[in-house]
Amino acid sequence: MTVLHPFAPTLADAARDGAGHAVVVGAGLGGLASAMRLGAKGWRVSVYDRLDRAGGRGSSVMREGHRFDLGPTIVTVPKVFRDLWAACGRDFDADVDLRALDPFYEIRWPDGSRFAARQSTEAMRAEVARLSPGDLAGYERFLKDSEARYAFGFEDLGRRSMHRFADLLKVIHRFVWLRADRSVHAHAARRFADPRLRMAFSFHPLFIGGDPFNVTSMYILVSHLEKEFGVHCAVGGVQAIADAMVRVIEAQGGAVVQGAEVDRVLVEGGRVAGVELTSGRRVAAEVVVSNADAGHTYDRLLRDVPRRRWTTRRLARSRWSMGLFVWYFGTKGTRELWPDVGQHTILNGPRYRGLVRDIFIRGKLAPDMSLYLHRPSVTDPTAAPAGDDTFYALSPVPHLGHDGAVDWAEMAEPYRARVQAVLEEQALPGLGAHLGPQMMLTPADFATRYLSPHGAGFSIEPRIFQSAWFRPHNVSEELPGLYLAGAGTHPGAGLPGVVASAEVLATLVPDAPSRAARRMAAE
Repeated sequence: MTVLHPFAPTLADAARDGAGHAVVVGAGLGGLASAMRLGAKGWRVSVYDRLDRAGGRGSSVMREGHRFDLGPTIVTVPKVFRDLWAACGRDFDADVDLRALDPFYEIRWPDGSRFAARQSTEAMRAEVARLSPGDLAGYERFLKDSEARYAFGFEDLGRRSMHRFADLLKVIHRFVWLRADRSVHAHAARRFADPRLRMAFSFHPLFIGGDPFNVTSMYILVSHLEKEFGVHCAVGGVQAIADAMVRVIEAQGGAVVQGAEVDRVLVEGGRVAGVELTSGRRVAAEVVVSNADAGHTYDRLLRDVPRRRWTTRRLARSRWSMGLFVWYFGTKGTRELWPDVGQHTILNGPRYRGLVRDIFIRGKLAPDMSLYLHRPSVTDPTAAPAGDDTFYALSPVPHLGHDGAVDWAEMAEPYRARVQAVLEEQALPGLGAHLGPQMMLTPADFATRYLSPHGAGFSIEPRIFQSAWFRPHNVSEELPGLYLAGAGTHPGAGLPGVVASAEVLATLVPDAPSRAARRMAAE
């Protein structure tokens, strides 16, 4: 049941007590981070979310003692969370138990060869040399390339607004110098001769919805992120981080209201006036932050607002990230089985370029597949009952916007059976005899559960002309008082990106009126 808290005035009360109130649409990580940032700036914040738990794509469900982490599973830049907590006068590490992983993940190929990604440069050199000694020099150059793109793409552009075209003009020479026009895979191919290493150092855009053969080479910065900051998991999953964020928001005097879906953004006098829920309830606010998908924000929440840039036609022409098929399952009595399967494993199919093309360009559900296998129970005792395991297997698939889109009502179970067959052959022999509770999410579920256009897993694809200034801005150009956070806006998808979007947003939203008045009085 939806419960509105005292800081959520109706429009009828707006003249009396609506000042200083901000509404956040969606309790995903970007929305929760935005609420924390606004609370630290003195705003009274209400977060409305249609799901029953906070976290959005990072939420979880329980089945017979097994915790199914529905979305992101790793933390690659803990600094963005520590900075967020510090801005609120809190200590992230006191609220969340974060644990470093070593190795980060293992990549497997059909020929039986494997590659373990680790933080140590020497360990990585040994892995490269074991597969292809002649590529060691290329690896050293790739590391330097990655560091340069991290410094520019993440620490510079990724942590400030790019909503003014003049800002793009000031840095376009850096894009040219860093060959941002070249794809991630094309850059990896210039540094590595071995096709396995080309894959191992180019697949990362898939984790944020990008086609490695078309996404800008700026995204090779992920290799530096991993080396510099490591790869971590949170005990309790990303859900534990979301729950900790809710506690901070509540300590600030804000509230997170679950089971309450925002239907539209309200407008008065040419600017934001609040939101209307699907229940018909109207809530006044001076500031609205949408953590909903950018496409849903403009096409649905602003359906009554004339739009100049992000029109329905413009959104229809945009390229969207791929869809995801995810099979979540528990296994009974397997904790000592499969000792060579760690927390994160990538199982490659026989094709790389061809499979990616089928997914992103042709929109075809291919007979072969590559899988990401997540086994949190290796590290996290809260993920499964004692002696058992919890897994998910994720397969990138076409989104629903292609001609002849997959009918997942018909294909979900046959595809799940194919996933199980691959797992039993390549990683988990005898899996079928140990299966416990299960569930699936398909692109059709992403469309209904997360209101994601075309059921895309990561909103708009991060191609070069859909990044930075070309991406939906953190401050809306369509309506004063509206701001955007999350995967569909700048800087992009992934936990570091969506949390950084709130940091960018905080530089754009002024202090709350009461805090600004106190500051002026003090001066």
